[in-house]
Amino acid sequence: MRRSTARARPWALLVIAAAGLSGIGAAFALVIWLPSYRPALRPGERYGVDVSAFQGRIDWPSVAGDHIGFAYIKATEGANFVDPEFVRNWAAAGSAGLARGAYHFFSLCVPGIVQARNFMQAVPPDPAALAPALDLELAGNCHARPSAETVAAQLAAFLQAVQAATGRQVVLYLGSDFAYRYPLPVEQSQPLWLRRLFRRPPGRQWVFWQVDGNADVSGITGDVDLDVMRPGSP
Repeated sequence: MRRSTARARPWALLVIAAAGLSGIGAAFALVIWLPSYRPALRPGERYGVDVSAFQGRIDWPSVAGDHIGFAYIKATEGANFVDPEFVRNWAAAGSAGLARGAYHFFSLCVPGIVQARNFMQAVPPDPAALAPALDLELAGNCHARPSAETVAAQLAAFLQAVQAATGRQVVLYLGSDFAYRYPLPVEQSQPLWLRRLFRRPPGRQWVFWQVDGNADVSGITGDVDLDVMRPGSP
């Protein structure tokens, strides 16, 4: 979920190189098209973004004007990190009329209850907000790889504390690397936020779909994650 503000797109260079000289025109067309791609929405669905300080200063009225209806904003990570842009993004996204939710990046090196306290202390109460979300990824995590039993226990501690405090089910952003290493039962009981490039995820359990990590959205400098929210999402 966390993105760099850099404009360079390594995947674009790979596309061009793979295309070869004969297809270089088509490759350039693909590079131009991909960041602007948005899947057709089904009834009740909305486009959204997920952001952190890596996006820098965001012009939220411009984001709202680009047909973006919601935003998930990084609040915290681990035991005591608070995203330096969270307070500003939270207020400005709300003022621009976007539905907003906060997410926490889960660390494998910190007890779940400690992480839950960090998250709850940073995020102001807002009954109208989207459900809290938990980012589960190995990329960017600490170097420890605890047992599945340990991770399940710490994850359960986080979920129990946050859900008791907010009265909302926590949405799990499930990175494929995390899901492969830790196939946990809780993934079957929580609402899911799935990353699947350009292809709509199958099944009924997902409530958010991360379409692309290299989208162009007005008001945001550089790449940003593009998401789709299903109707009736928590």
